[in-house]
Amino acid sequence: ILEIKTTVICPATQKHVKKYLSQEMFLVEETGEDYLSTTLPYIESQSFSVQWVYNILEKKAEADRIVFEDPDPDTGFVLLPDFKWDQKQLDDLYLTAFVHQRNIKSLRDLTSDHLPLLRNISKKGKESIQKQYCMPACKVRVYLHYQPSYYHLHVHFTSLNYGLERAHLLTDVIMNLEADPQYYQNRTITYTLRADDNLLLRFREAGRC
Repeated sequence: ILEIKTTVICPATQKHVKKYLSQEMFLVEETGEDYLSTTLPYIESQSFSVQWVYNILEKKAEADRIVFEDPDPDTGFVLLPDFKWDQKQLDDLYLTAFVHQRNIKSLRDLTSDHLPLLRNISKKGKESIQKQYCMPACKVRVYLHYQPSYYHLHVHFTSLNYGLERAHLLTDVIMNLEADPQYYQNRTITYTLRADDNLLLRFREAGRC
């Protein structure tokens, strides 16, 4: 039997349409100073709504899909299947953990103060996936994206079949912060941006691309 997997987005916004159009890509080398002078002001100037994340955390949406929750306000998180996964094929396993803390936008905000949170997500997330789906930790990749798709800290748990574009392995993030508490405030992070991305325009205006 030949199966075809499709993704239907309805209603689709202009942002959704742009996401799936072929675009020229550009490599950006974002320093810690670039983040403060260019990226952070851009994020704060945009109306990036994460209310849908808050709805999940408050059980106002998708409560029946939650696989695991640690309610601790500092180290807790909610884990649930990503919509990219039909929850049938383990080869396509994909879950996302949303942290309860609401003041962490992305990898750039992380310091050694967040190590208990990150370790908790890694340990309990893997344990929950093992219990729920019989998927051992050695078959699960755990990582954060930078730049992320939305600015509320979340961690991806996927099968090893998924690629690693923009990905930073959670184990590496933890070790980096153990070695340097301010690692992600200071290091240069390289990532790609699409030609139509407004953040790329900011970098061009700053003479950085």
